[in-house]
Amino acid sequence: MPSDEQDPFAAGPTSIEVGGRVMESGRLEAFSDGVIAILITILVLEFRVPDGVDWHALGPVLPTFLTYVLSFVFVGIYWNNHHHMLQLTDRINGKILWANLHLLFWLSLVPFATGWMGKTHLAAAPTALYGVILLMSGVAYTILQGAIIREQGAGSPLAAAVGQDRKGKLSLLFYVAAIAAAFVRPAVSAGLYIAVALMWLVPDRRIETRLRG
Repeated sequence: MPSDEQDPFAAGPTSIEVGGRVMESGRLEAFSDGVIAILITILVLEFRVPDGVDWHALGPVLPTFLTYVLSFVFVGIYWNNHHHMLQLTDRINGKILWANLHLLFWLSLVPFATGWMGKTHLAAAPTALYGVILLMSGVAYTILQGAIIREQGAGSPLAAAVGQDRKGKLSLLFYVAAIAAAFVRPAVSAGLYIAVALMWLVPDRRIETRLRG
């Protein structure tokens, strides 16, 4: 085992030294929070002011609003889980940084798919694309989670909290089913997307329990 002077992580429990400079995991979280905040702003900018002056004028924007609510919930779930995951991350490396960027890439496409699906009233191709982006976001999150666990070790608190990650695997299966259903009954796809969102809205105490412990 190397001495403290040789330990690249000696600068702190949540940092990594690269090229003689210390990179803190807090910066990774702050950057991700900023990107997610921008994505939520872009989502709401998809709304267009109605031409009418009565409540009936809101009818045409209702599909866009409903898809906005769904996407807002999804982005919020990712932000929440991402925050909790990093609370159990005591060090980072380059692979984790790239895996995090990979996740942010797919999340950055959510506003586009949200606007297209809302404006086309659940047409087949937009609804399927929405599912593809959600699926790839889920895959990217799983890759990031795995990169952190590999860096910290199989006995790390995060690995113990995640376990077999049945909920994450079930979510990916729902996304695949929703993509296929989009070309037959897009409403079924929408129902599956909502089901996944509701599944993750149920408080997941695994990581919080580890943090308190």
